[in-house]
Amino acid sequence: MKIPETQHAVQLVGANQLILNTRRPVHKPGRFQILCKVEACGLCFSDLKLLRQFSAHPRKASIVSGIDPKALEEMPHYVPEEKPTVPGHEAVVRVVAVGENVVRYRPGERYLVQTDYRWLPTPQSNSAFGYNFEGGLQEYVLMDERVITAPDGESMLIPAPEELSASAIALCEPWACVEDAYSEAQRTGFKSDGKMLVVGEGPLPLGKAMRCKPDQLPEGQFSDIVYYGSEPDVVERLFGLLSPGGLIVIVQGNRQFGRPVTVPIGRIHYGGVRIVGTRETDFEEALRVIPRSTELRQGDVVHVIGAGGPMGTMHVIRAISQGVVRHIYASDLSEERLQLLNQVAGRLAAEKGIGFTAYNPSLTQVHTKFNYIVLMVPVPSLAAEAVNSADDGAIINVFAGIPADKTAAVDLDAYIRKRCYFVGTSGSTLQDMKVVLDKLRRGMLDTNLSVAAISGLDGAIDGIHAVEKNLIPGKIVVYPFAKGLGLTPLSKLSVELASVGSKLNGGLWNAEAERELKRIFAEP
Repeated sequence: MKIPETQHAVQLVGANQLILNTRRPVHKPGRFQILCKVEACGLCFSDLKLLRQFSAHPRKASIVSGIDPKALEEMPHYVPEEKPTVPGHEAVVRVVAVGENVVRYRPGERYLVQTDYRWLPTPQSNSAFGYNFEGGLQEYVLMDERVITAPDGESMLIPAPEELSASAIALCEPWACVEDAYSEAQRTGFKSDGKMLVVGEGPLPLGKAMRCKPDQLPEGQFSDIVYYGSEPDVVERLFGLLSPGGLIVIVQGNRQFGRPVTVPIGRIHYGGVRIVGTRETDFEEALRVIPRSTELRQGDVVHVIGAGGPMGTMHVIRAISQGVVRHIYASDLSEERLQLLNQVAGRLAAEKGIGFTAYNPSLTQVHTKFNYIVLMVPVPSLAAEAVNSADDGAIINVFAGIPADKTAAVDLDAYIRKRCYFVGTSGSTLQDMKVVLDKLRRGMLDTNLSVAAISGLDGAIDGIHAVEKNLIPGKIVVYPFAKGLGLTPLSKLSVELASVGSKLNGGLWNAEAERELKRIFAEP
């Protein structure tokens, strides 16, 4: 195919400064580089963080190690600090040209992009596609084999089946974050190579543990803390001594806290800290609360709080698609979002024989105890309320990105009595993306069910602002080939693009509609 000299591209040139550049040069691949045509790119709430912070975003910083600086000088798509970047990290691409030293990729191959280059650290994070390397909101994107290959040889480009729609493949990236929320293995014991603190009178779980009295807490951070006691002030101070990924085990000894305890709920999500306890005197009893994984269980009654947004919809669809839960309650304050959620999820739940209730908590009260609660709203107090509605043995999944410094006043007495377990994850792994892509290929999951609007690059900036203002109750997929196509909700397709709208299945996006969109815009 003939590669043009210039292209359309969305560029972020400064904080809150997005432009559509219609004459941007197409990079020519260097020795180790591949040039790809972007088939589709989803818009993500994470794009807003980059939009607002620009050069202050941790992933927009310069690489500090992991690659020869001279190699970076050969990469025009490496754009750290104040250099304009192209956002967009939910992308599916097709290789159109390769450099002379490229060994793993050939023109014509189709790939799903994994965005995180964790072996190329920045001062506070890591490098990423769509941040300090240009992303997918352009017609053609350059990548370098030295960047997209991990030290163990794993490629960040995942082969994508030809039979799947570009939208379905691109949305594997956000769906992988949802997958990760249920697949993360939990640490069910103490770290043998960690640092343990034991506070109060009780057995030492590990011989090398440090012991202290509640009124003589040390400085430093600990991977494991065992607290024998029930003083709220003490446990609140102990939370501050937990290292990232740390575990605190509370052994109440048949006593109670007697008041809500301030819990670092933001660190559940971003810091990976875990909290378990027992009303009795044996720390082993508390450890038995920890599930080996956070996957949905047979017969669970699930509550997704804030289910009407793009990610909440994904959690609901995944829960239904798993086919193991008994009933799903999906709450949201927006009647419009609930209506669309019912349209997508209600029919799927009926097909699977799973109970489904979508409701507005400001209008309807549900007096049900839940085995599994997913928090999609970044409001700390909702995590505390989740404990009150939890059944015995409930997993409370804090998926929403509550800032790490935020706390909530939690009834820890009820949390421990009910044997609840807070969990939270951030981001995804390459393996998560492969799992989602495999489910898609085998027909176990349809990521297109979360699509609510489509656009060309002409409407991508409007799309990003729509994400910012929660105007679209689902995912927005950008097709760079669709020149002149503005932001178009699926509900408007029958008017804006009648032939494409006629291909929707019950109002839902699908591969046939995408093929018709390609035909209209003469995309091969």
